[in-house]
Amino acid sequence: MPGKKYTVLIIPEGSHRVRRLSVRRSFVRIAVGGFLVTALVFAALLINYVRTNRAQNELHALKAQNWTLQNQLRGLSGNMEDLRRQMVVLSQNDAKVRVLAKLTRPKADALSGVGGPSEDEAADDFSDLQHRIDQIRRSIALRRESQEEIQGLLNDQRSLAAAKPEGWPVKGWLTSGFGRRIDPFTGKNSFHPGLDIAAHIGTPVYATADGIVVRAGIASGYGKLVVIDAGYGYKIYYGHNSKIYVKVGQRVHRGDRIAAVGNTGRSTGSHCHYEVRLNGVPINPKKFL
Repeated sequence: MPGKKYTVLIIPEGSHRVRRLSVRRSFVRIAVGGFLVTALVFAALLINYVRTNRAQNELHALKAQNWTLQNQLRGLSGNMEDLRRQMVVLSQNDAKVRVLAKLTRPKADALSGVGGPSEDEAADDFSDLQHRIDQIRRSIALRRESQEEIQGLLNDQRSLAAAKPEGWPVKGWLTSGFGRRIDPFTGKNSFHPGLDIAAHIGTPVYATADGIVVRAGIASGYGKLVVIDAGYGYKIYYGHNSKIYVKVGQRVHRGDRIAAVGNTGRSTGSHCHYEVRLNGVPINPKKFL
């Protein structure tokens, strides 16, 4: 049938013979279709190969990364175990210090004991490692609270120790004690609220405790008087001075020179009247010498 075939002329080089090849149009269509299908299949296979190869490379990379992370996790687990042991020791030492300081026991601590999973088991379980990290964080918070409480107690104790009078205010000799005595001016029995320490005029008078000067001037009966508020209810009086070297509001420390021995006020001779009051009540200063 005309128009149903394609004719291909083949003329060999150097020959005058012409060969005629007739091909049906349907065959050409089938051949072209088969070629396209083959090309598409090949392209699909090639794309799949590329994707598979890329996926394998990514898988190898992920396996290598996972192996590295596993090693890091094992190392971190070992470090966490060492840190946990150190925290156990700190917890035990903290408990001992609190006993010595007569403080109440700290809150329950998850790290107060020893033991737990092995390092290999813990390294294989990230959630277990995270749990141990949270335990250590809680323990650190407890230790911080405990240390702050202990530090506060030590600061209070240091402040109290600095507030308590200690030592002699002046180099001299004791001429009158604390308590009932015969008044040298009236000859009657009276109460003496401090100690009289005789010394030459001008002998330095030193603070026997840390504190704030709350009085520095003339006072009835005391002459030139210095009063130091040492805190915790302690007030210390230094009377009959010839000179005063401090001012009201000035902070002084134990051992600072605050005055000089004199014979001012109600006095029969040069001396330092040394008086200690606790919450406004005179107490015997002799126990602080």
